[in-house]
Amino acid sequence: MNERIKAIADAAAKLFLQQGYSKTQISHIAKAVGVSVGTIYLDFVGKKEILHFVLKCTIDPDFINHELQRPITDDLFTGIEQDVVKLLEESANEFEKHLKDIEDYSFEELISDTFDLMARYAVGCLFIERNQFDFKYLGEHYTAYRKRFFKAMSRYISEFQKQKMIRNLEYPELITTLIIEILSWWAMDVRYTSFETKEIPMELAKAVCMDNIISAYKL
Repeated sequence: MNERIKAIADAAAKLFLQQGYSKTQISHIAKAVGVSVGTIYLDFVGKKEILHFVLKCTIDPDFINHELQRPITDDLFTGIEQDVVKLLEESANEFEKHLKDIEDYSFEELISDTFDLMARYAVGCLFIERNQFDFKYLGEHYTAYRKRFFKAMSRYISEFQKQKMIRNLEYPELITTLIIEILSWWAMDVRYTSFETKEIPMELAKAVCMDNIISAYKL
């Protein structure tokens, strides 16, 4: 059943994020799901296949609904790391596109779009952040992506100041960092890696972010 595969993937994702991929064992995943180790192996050949399944579902959320032959092997995930890097590139291009015509874009839209982007790829991004030394190829590309993302966000903030869409900021780079951290915590960390994870509906989390950030900076 795909429901059991989903339960295994969800439990594994949280463990990979909270305690690290290298420290997570199949027995830990089985305990989190409430099944035997043998049951896990009915669905997945091993831990690497579970990880690659999680990453594949980050890239393609509909993948969980495919008819899957079990146990799932790594043959399904050839080139998965390259696919993740490609997604980072496409995501960066999409995020930057309004810089070409900033007059048709608003501060509210920026905050909304940034939250949605972070929420959509939360598991994949957090996994790389917390396991970058075990997955150096992904870590290097993700580091470059984060720098590019911050640069684009800074340019948006600068342009909105020039257009007097937001108030004047004495420390714009620090404020950009603060906005990113607020959004990432509510869109990503609160569900998976905060000290006390909470199942806050994404619509509510987004509404809280929008209300507070826009109230703080919008003229």
